Amino acid sequence: MTKKSPSGDVAEASPSAAKKKAGGTKATLAKATQVAGQAAQVSTLVLEEEARLARDLMSVLAGTAQIEPSPGDKRFQDEAWKSNPFMRVWMQGYLSWTKALGNVVDQAPLNDKNRERARFAVSLLTDAAAPTNSLLGNPAALRKMVDTGGASVAKGLKNLVSDLATNKGMPTQVDKSKFKVGQNLATTPGAVVFRSPVLELIQYTPTTETVHARPQLMVPPQINKYYIFDLAPGKSIIEYLVANGFQVFAVSWRNPGPEHADWAMDTYVKAILEAIAVVREITGADDVNLHGACSGAMTMASLMGYEAATGASQIHAATLMVAVLDGREESQLGLLATPQVVALAKKNSAAKGVIEGQDMGRVFAWMRPNDLVWNYWVNNYLMGNPPPAFDVLYWNNDTTRLPARFHGDLMDMFTEHMLTIPGRMQVLGQPIDLGKVQSDTYVLAGISDHITPWQGVFNTAHTLGGKSEFVLSSSGHIQSLINPPGNAKAKYFISDGQAKSAESWLAGAQTVQGTWWEHWRDWLKARSGALVPAPTQLGSPQHPATDPAPGTYVLAK
Repeated sequence: MTKKSPSGDVAEASPSAAKKKAGGTKATLAKATQVAGQAAQVSTLVLEEEARLARDLMSVLAGTAQIEPSPGDKRFQDEAWKSNPFMRVWMQGYLSWTKALGNVVDQAPLNDKNRERARFAVSLLTDAAAPTNSLLGNPAALRKMVDTGGASVAKGLKNLVSDLATNKGMPTQVDKSKFKVGQNLATTPGAVVFRSPVLELIQYTPTTETVHARPQLMVPPQINKYYIFDLAPGKSIIEYLVANGFQVFAVSWRNPGPEHADWAMDTYVKAILEAIAVVREITGADDVNLHGACSGAMTMASLMGYEAATGASQIHAATLMVAVLDGREESQLGLLATPQVVALAKKNSAAKGVIEGQDMGRVFAWMRPNDLVWNYWVNNYLMGNPPPAFDVLYWNNDTTRLPARFHGDLMDMFTEHMLTIPGRMQVLGQPIDLGKVQSDTYVLAGISDHITPWQGVFNTAHTLGGKSEFVLSSSGHIQSLINPPGNAKAKYFISDGQAKSAESWLAGAQTVQGTWWEHWRDWLKARSGALVPAPTQLGSPQHPATDPAPGTYVLAK
């Protein structure tokens, strides 16, 4: 601290202040030296990679390079990339440049988290710059242009202008004109037996003479509409359960507007409790089996924690599909969820009252740009084709909104591990501990899931108390759910071991050909009670059947 003389002049600093100042100067110099050293290291890496890239390009031009795309890279499967010298040089030059950028990131002085963020950023750049994303660099598009006399280019420009006007510049993923909910999607017969401001409860018509006494309640994600569980005939989980003698009910969430900004996790948990009470009244059952996916499964876990805290016993067994309960495991979502990004996302949704499903869809699309962006860029614009007609893509684009408070709750659960740290989260006023949940659980993951990595879903199975069956599908986030019998390529992994880590579990897992639906069906039958005569009508005097399935909430935009 400095001192002033009686005349107001500044006197010399005290010895302790001078020492403190010297220490601060030394720390600043040390930090500056560290930064300078890192900058020099990066500069050296860049120069080394530039030299290596120059050597690679010389060999590419000389025709001696042995650079090939990875076996799973679909962009360079056209024969022209092998037979045409110009195209081959272009491909090899691009792959060499991509490798050089990746090497700089891999060797840069970054911590693991920042290195993964840098890899992701570099991949966005290199994926966008792929030659196949341009007309001249896409042999198939060039051939079609010649074969159609330029008509394909004209159609592609028309598609581009339409997307700029109606799809916020993103390539359209699906031909929506080919689908209609209630006609060729969500067609399993049933009726709405209860409606609240938050949900509709649908009961499905039995197709067997006898049914298991304990009913099944499906809890869909709030991020999309419920018919992921009732996609289309032959692809419907609900249809499959009904055909196998289960009494099935499903929640259909209301699509919220800004006026519902205050809906929180508690709102959704309370709504499921109301639905369970209706299911029990209609069937006469003491308890139910719950099944949910993604954010719906997170809501289920919150409810199960609440039930454990209050000593209730309305949930006999539960299935949690592709559900990560926190963000501890590395994932692309985790890379994006920096404190600054989370704070900005909460601020934006709070200002609007909701977060739009389309906005969330764009984030997920850019996490896998080759499959979910550039693939459709090529199809729609370069080839001039209409978007594909694919039911899963229609469902994925039939988006919903999330209330601002619930969106904030999900962000906190993911980034601050609210669900998985005992006592940290309160549900309806009760601090919860998922380790005290004693229901049997069936936990499903997808090995190529980019949204909820299977290692994180494995952690979900170990967070919940009770006996847990962990099953790993060979597919991704959505295709893991839509896995009906009959697919010769389908397989899944199971293990009887008590592995503590995901890697050790997989190392000891058994591969089973077929669909996990059949494995799950047998697991459910053992936990669904005795067979009883199927009900002859839906609902009850207290809760009569009203609108036919799929109800009204699912149709709201």
